[in-house]
Amino acid sequence: MLRVLAVDDEVPALEELAHLLRQDPRIERVSTAEGGVTALQDMVQMVGSGERLDGVFLDVRMPGLGGFDLARLIGAFPNPPRLVFVTAHEDCALQAFEVEAVDYLLKPVRADRLAEAVRRLESAASPPSPQGEPHTEDVIPVELGGRTRFVARQTVRFAEAKGDYVRLHTVDGAYLVRMSLAALERRWAASGFIRVHRSTLVSARHVSELRFDGGRVVLQVGEETLPVSRRHTRQVRERLVRQFQDRPVPSGAAGGS
Repeated sequence: MLRVLAVDDEVPALEELAHLLRQDPRIERVSTAEGGVTALQDMVQMVGSGERLDGVFLDVRMPGLGGFDLARLIGAFPNPPRLVFVTAHEDCALQAFEVEAVDYLLKPVRADRLAEAVRRLESAASPPSPQGEPHTEDVIPVELGGRTRFVARQTVRFAEAKGDYVRLHTVDGAYLVRMSLAALERRWAASGFIRVHRSTLVSARHVSELRFDGGRVVLQVGEETLPVSRRHTRQVRERLVRQFQDRPVPSGAAGGS
């Protein structure tokens, strides 16, 4: 059961959000705060008393302390709650990703869309699985000519640094997002993404072959052949071998007559 805090400077919107959240059987308690400053004060008090807080549903633009400023302060807490942004503004989805929000909802909030956000929050707040794979189905919002497309982590084969951007190569195309490769690595390392070069991050699940080519190790990822730097060679080989060994044996493949 989740304990959450709803934050908005507009009282009618705050009351409506709290009402919808209280209808969800997965939520144990909903606290409310009118604005970012009050929310920060309430959370400091919660931390001091040892009270658990699993998630914060917060608006983006609030007087005094905006949603993203509040999010960055929350990130410095020990065991910070996960974030869900609830806003009337469509143009801040990328910023939400940068502060590792689990979802981004547009007002007016639909009950079915809020239920999906709670599901993601519940998944993100759960302990990791025994294999170390997080439960959360992470997505990256990508701006495409005035539209926002959500690229699922599991579709990304590899990512490469392009200056201040990262190009995501997926099973159905490539997308450019404004963030650092180091930030993406921190977020996805536990999900099987391996740094194979200073400018390349690869999803181990999409690696079909490792081989030597001209004295260098290369990986086959989809139709692409990617070089592994000498610095990363040992780590990459060990990680891929370990992943192969950890895969379950198909039924009937083990043992013989």
